[in-house]
Amino acid sequence: MLAEIPSAGISLGQWSWLLSALALAAAFAASTHALIYKREPRSAALWTVIIWLLPTIGPILYLFLGINRVRRRAIVLREDMVRHQSASKLTAQTVVLESDDEATETPKPLSNLAALVERVTQRPLLAGNQIDPLMNGDEIYPAMLKAIEGAQRSIALASYIFDGTGVGARFVEALDRARRRGVAVRVLIDDVYVRFSRRSACKPLRRLGVPVGIFNPPLVPARLQAAHLRNHRKLLIVDGHTGFTGGANIFEPYWRPESPEAAQRDLHFCIRGPVVRHLTEVFVDDWQFATGEALRDEKWFPELDPLGDMAARGFEAGPDESLDRLRWVFIGGINAAHRTIRVWTPYFVPDTALIAALNAAALRGVEVDILLPERSDHASVQWAATAQLWQILEHGCRVWRNSGPFDHSKLFLVDGAWATFGSANWDARSLRLNFEFNVECYNRRFVSRLESIFLRRRAAARQVTLQEVNARPLGVKLRDGAARLFAPYL
Repeated sequence: MLAEIPSAGISLGQWSWLLSALALAAAFAASTHALIYKREPRSAALWTVIIWLLPTIGPILYLFLGINRVRRRAIVLREDMVRHQSASKLTAQTVVLESDDEATETPKPLSNLAALVERVTQRPLLAGNQIDPLMNGDEIYPAMLKAIEGAQRSIALASYIFDGTGVGARFVEALDRARRRGVAVRVLIDDVYVRFSRRSACKPLRRLGVPVGIFNPPLVPARLQAAHLRNHRKLLIVDGHTGFTGGANIFEPYWRPESPEAAQRDLHFCIRGPVVRHLTEVFVDDWQFATGEALRDEKWFPELDPLGDMAARGFEAGPDESLDRLRWVFIGGINAAHRTIRVWTPYFVPDTALIAALNAAALRGVEVDILLPERSDHASVQWAATAQLWQILEHGCRVWRNSGPFDHSKLFLVDGAWATFGSANWDARSLRLNFEFNVECYNRRFVSRLESIFLRRRAAARQVTLQEVNARPLGVKLRDGAARLFAPYL
């Protein structure tokens, strides 16, 4: 009775052979997929070992944890969308790169960088822009609110975090006033914040009749892909000619008028000129993806005249067809440096390619400074960052930590002549998982101004030494090392 299953006529021994054959076939299929599609050799090797050591459980683990569905999901979500790129008569890269003006003249290595970024981003470098930095909430929010109050035709606002309380309530009221005076208003908020925060501005805005789009709402609230596919961009475009972008969300901790010294810090930018068109193009694509509405007319895309002497380019990055775009731009900037590299970021968990590029720059004599907050708002990210600091400290890169309130600023400067800023951090989430937006610019006067801001902040920071990192207690090293294992998802 026990040796045979009469209904099927198959013995237990035969069942055992059949299940073993199926397990081996699954292991073969899973390991073949890992060997062909895994980008990192170490990851492919690790998964192959797991699959064959655990030929029943290993393929199941690989099916759910090893296959990168995030990029596939991102591509499928937007594959049928026609991206909007408007024409501009000011695509004057050659004018900028051959200028005799010392402020705008671009050294040869940065000319090569400009060519690289154009090929990677498929967007032109535009002449004639004016960009002004805004430091912290007490400069950022009043400037944005003033622009909204002065809007006459259109307002496009995208923010990963948009509180409806505190300073966010002022934005809600200003947007409603604009809508009531006939301005076309569109607000885009990422689903993750809307879903998991009670303070989101989504409901207050909708109650007032302001059109709100939710980026990538999941069918199942806990779906992993939706948690990864975040729209992390921060964009405000008013009347199609004044833009704001950078690191700042609309978030109460950055607005403390009663005690400004306790407010968290950030860096944002006000932009005027032809490059504002790039901000608008990215917003209208995201809006159409989220709502189905195409924004194309003149109130969103007016003719833009040159207003300054700066060459700039806006570019989007994300886990869809623009995957690795940020990594290429960052590596290109590092490789173009001859004198200085300044990295200012709240989250620093770079991959091996970026670590190698930074080390190579330091070894060839470039002064590499990395400015981080003393205390992160995400402890696990800080642990993972600390776990790999030795890799850059031992080759001559310098790391500094800011004391005081958490600093969310994002800035990358090369040789006092090139800068990129925006929503992107130096971590895997920005490099591979989030939808981001950055601007690059070529102008010595402007970049020198940003470098002065960086150096002032560095002067108030403390330098982290290799001895300090190596002297961490064993328990702390284990904690940091364990956090680093999850670096691709932090």
